[in-house]
Amino acid sequence: MSDQSVDNSRRNWMIATGAVGGTLGLGAGGAFVSTFAPSERAKAAGAPVEVDLSDLKPGDRKIAEWRGNPVWVIKLTDDMKKELDKVNSSELADPESKNPYTMPLPEYCQNKTRSRKEDVLVMVGICSHLGCSPSGPFAVGANVALENNAGFVCPCHGSTFDLAGRVFKNKPAPKNLDVPRYMYLSETKLVLGKDEKGEA
Repeated sequence: MSDQSVDNSRRNWMIATGAVGGTLGLGAGGAFVSTFAPSERAKAAGAPVEVDLSDLKPGDRKIAEWRGNPVWVIKLTDDMKKELDKVNSSELADPESKNPYTMPLPEYCQNKTRSRKEDVLVMVGICSHLGCSPSGPFAVGANVALENNAGFVCPCHGSTFDLAGRVFKNKPAPKNLDVPRYMYLSETKLVLGKDEKGEA
């Protein structure tokens, strides 16, 4: 009989120890898994960003930050539009943006200006070579690197882009500048990182 009570107490001790250990293990596992969830700061950094266009005049460039990257919003002048029309697509590495850099070109931007509106361009200002930020926009003749074109020049290694952010051939940058998903909330406001399909 005494052997029976010893076995029960040992069994009870093992059950209690196992239950406490299991509970502690679940608590520690839950805390460990929760560290993989993005912080509020990280969520805010990737959230859509609204850009006010009410003060954007022809020829102006506004820079917004989205996901830690500079996003350019450029209002074209009539001369800039003409210069964009003059670009010879045979001089461009990827005139139709078939090979995206870090994000696919949105369907609504698959046109000559790579934008929703012909006079307002939106693109990520990061060169696809080594991640520098190109300078510009430059008018024709304002920068020797652009030869007879208007556009942007990467100061790090000399990659050149037309006004729509398409890279010219035989340059270090292998891809065009990215165009993020975006949509207009009104005539004077757009949101970066979100369109009719949802958030990017």
